[in-house]
Amino acid sequence: MAQIVAFNGLRPRKELADKVAELPYDVVDSEEAKVIAGDNRYSFFHVSKPEIDLGSDIDPYSKEVYNRGRQNLEAFINESIMVKDTEPKLYLYTLEMDGRSQTGIVCCVSIDDYLNNIVKKHELTREDKEKDRMTHLDILNAQTGLVYLLYREDGSVRSVIQKAAAAEPEYDFTADDGIRHTIRVIDDTTMQQKLIESMVSRDLYIADGHHRAASAVKVGQKRRNEGMKNGEHNHFLAVLFPHDELRILAYNRVVGDLNGMSVDEFIEKLGNEFDVEKSTVKVPGQKHQVCMFLDGSWYTLNYKGEVPADPVGSLDVKILQDRVLSALLGIENPRKDSRINFVGGIRGTSELEKLVNDGKYQVAFSMYPTSVEDLINVSDTGNIMPPKSTWFEPKLRSGLIVHLLD
Repeated sequence: MAQIVAFNGLRPRKELADKVAELPYDVVDSEEAKVIAGDNRYSFFHVSKPEIDLGSDIDPYSKEVYNRGRQNLEAFINESIMVKDTEPKLYLYTLEMDGRSQTGIVCCVSIDDYLNNIVKKHELTREDKEKDRMTHLDILNAQTGLVYLLYREDGSVRSVIQKAAAAEPEYDFTADDGIRHTIRVIDDTTMQQKLIESMVSRDLYIADGHHRAASAVKVGQKRRNEGMKNGEHNHFLAVLFPHDELRILAYNRVVGDLNGMSVDEFIEKLGNEFDVEKSTVKVPGQKHQVCMFLDGSWYTLNYKGEVPADPVGSLDVKILQDRVLSALLGIENPRKDSRINFVGGIRGTSELEKLVNDGKYQVAFSMYPTSVEDLINVSDTGNIMPPKSTWFEPKLRSGLIVHLLD
């Protein structure tokens, strides 16, 4: 059973929320973060990506960077840019995009639920990224980014959330990308208990934030091993969304070369596994269909082989990986091969065309989105998806609620 708890959130003053809130640390690189933060002293990138305040030649993984992040967070607190709630709260976080909305419960989740697989995973983590977030979290003594979780909604949780949503919004703003962010503070203890009880019998699934979750758990274990049995390190910061409100976009692929083949040779070999047809269609209309941009033209690829029955083998990203990227293009490990890159579906097919037409890559693959049911099925069976199988939109904002570990 999932153990969620209220906590004393560290939050921006109401009038500063839209100035503090920023995209997650791993969605933008350091240069992009520096430009976005600009002259905004309130930008949370000063905490989540503190290298922007240091020289361009700084190693982003140096202790100086993490210490600067702690100094910046302390300054936010000392200057009352962010203020800690005096009593434990739960929060509701609503995101609206293109007329769609989703509302989740912001809470803390037990690290033991992660260790006992009540919080289910579908992605492998990388040691270097884990180490980075562990060091950031440990030195700042704070969890600064939300882990994006989902649960199966059967109507019972939504009915409780609808009652809790009667509370007046604490924050309500629309970011530069057109996404509306609304936060409600749930301080009524009776309502808090109803929300907590609504999760008791449920499994939770990581939608996004595997590295944030893993690093928080490892810091918690480290502190336990150091004799700190009780404390905030026993939980990690998360937001829980109902599965039927979520939207997964495609995660597309671009590859730098055709592994020594000519265009005609490559298309001929594709024909062994797919029905290949030149087309003006750029986005697949169904599962087991891929659209490909190559040599200035779009092609529709319909898989004609037998689709495996297992949850991973039936994924389009897995079929493409096994039948095309590995078998034909020689990309055995997409996590490490520099010839492949991944493009979030939010950027559209025009980005794929641009990357190929500019000569940076030779071929692009426009994918059909992985479904939420696919994610749940893979997680339930203890399997792992290929890298970059899901792209969730809209993106959460960091800095609206922080979990301090003291």
